[in-house]
Amino acid sequence: MDNIQDITQAMQEFKFEAFPEEIMQDILFRLPVKSLINCTSVCKAWRSMIMNKSFICAHLSLTVDFANQDDIDLLLLHIISCNRSSTYGHKTIISEIKDEVHSVHYDNQAFDVYSKIEFPIAPKQELRNSHLRVVGTCSGLICLADDILCYGYNFFIWNPAIRKLVTLPRPGVTFRTHGGYDASIGFGFDAMTNDFKVVRFVTLQHEDEGPTVAEVYSLATGTWRSLGCVSPACRTDGAASNAFVNGVLHWPVVGYTNDDSRYFILTFDLGKEVFGKIPMPKMSWNPKWGLQLSVSDNKKSIALFMRDNSCKDFMMDTRREDSVLDIWVMKEYGRKESWTKLITLGPQGPERLLPRALCFSKSGEVLLLLTKEGRQELVSLDLVSKQFKNLGISGYKYCTVYFYEESLLLLDKSDAESY
Repeated sequence: MDNIQDITQAMQEFKFEAFPEEIMQDILFRLPVKSLINCTSVCKAWRSMIMNKSFICAHLSLTVDFANQDDIDLLLLHIISCNRSSTYGHKTIISEIKDEVHSVHYDNQAFDVYSKIEFPIAPKQELRNSHLRVVGTCSGLICLADDILCYGYNFFIWNPAIRKLVTLPRPGVTFRTHGGYDASIGFGFDAMTNDFKVVRFVTLQHEDEGPTVAEVYSLATGTWRSLGCVSPACRTDGAASNAFVNGVLHWPVVGYTNDDSRYFILTFDLGKEVFGKIPMPKMSWNPKWGLQLSVSDNKKSIALFMRDNSCKDFMMDTRREDSVLDIWVMKEYGRKESWTKLITLGPQGPERLLPRALCFSKSGEVLLLLTKEGRQELVSLDLVSKQFKNLGISGYKYCTVYFYEESLLLLDKSDAESY
C-alpha cells in the first residue's frame, strides 16, 4: 500500500456494515500501528475491534510476517550527549546530560531513520538517575530501569508506537527489606501463557557471600512473585547484560564450584520458569575482561563480546595496544562445542580506544562504537571483508542499540498510562 492516509480516508467513507467483519479485519490487519490508532476514532465498532486483545496479538503476528516478506527490520537507538562519561567493562556511566534521543532506524545498509520517539516526561520527575537504561525490547515493548549504580526501584514497560507506559510496582527485594545487594534483570515473552515477564535476580551482600534470589513480574497480573534461591548457585556482577533468545533469558554470571570462581551463562526459561546454565567458550580466561551478551544468527542464538578491562580505575578507558575485544557466537544454540570466535579487535588506530561491540545486524555485521578524543562514532563491521562503515551517527558519549518492531501491545491495558 503506497499511501496509507488515502486508504484510511477511503475506508472512513464506507459504512462499516457494508463489509463482512472478516474482510474488515483483514484490511485492518494490514495497516501500520499509527494508522490503526487513527482508525480507533472513526467509529465505536472499529475501536472495539482494534482494541480487542485477540486483534492486537494477531496484528503483531501478521506485521512480523509482512515485515519479513518486505525485508523490513528496525533497530532502536538510545543516544546521549553529555559533559562527562566514564566506562568500566561494558558499562558506561554518564552525568551532566545535554541531549537524549531515542530513534528507530532501518536495519539496512543505509541505516536511515524510520522515526524519532518521544519519551514520556512525567516518570522522569521521580527518577534516581539522569536517564533510564534500556533493559531489553520484545514485540514492540521496551523495558526500562532506573537502577544505574544505585538502589533504584523504578521499572517501566513502554510502547512508544502507541504512547503508553506501564509503571511496575516496587519489587519484593529492596535495600530496606534485605540490605545491600547487586541486581540484574531481563525482559522477554512467555509463549506458553502469552505473557510478558521481567525477571530480576539479586545477590545479597552479607558478611560472607550471600545467596542469590530471584523474582518475576507478570504483565498479565501486574505483580511480582518470588522464585526463591537461584540454582545453579551464582552471583551477578550488577546490571549484567542480558539476551532473550528462544523463549529464554541469558546473563553472564560468576558461579562457585569447590571455592573456585568461574563464569558461565545463567539461563531462565520463561515458560517453565526454571534456571539453567550454558558454558562459556573454552579459552585462556582473563578475570579482568568485561562480558556482554547479545543476540546472533537472526535472533536464533547468542553472542558473547569479551572486552579487556585491564584498567582498574573506571574513570580511565582502555588504550593499551595489547588490549583486545573478542567476538564469539554460539553457532548451534545450546551446543557448547559450537562456540566460535569470529574476530579479535584491538584499538583502531593511534589515540583510539578499544572498540565497544553493541549487537549484530540482520545481515550478520557487527555494530561497534569507535572512540577518539572523547567522541564516539557508530560503525558496522563486515566480518568477511573486515571493512568498517561509518553509519553517520557521532558526537555523543553514550549509545545502545536493540532490535525493535512496532505493535499495539498495551492498547487494551487499563493501567497503562497514555501521554
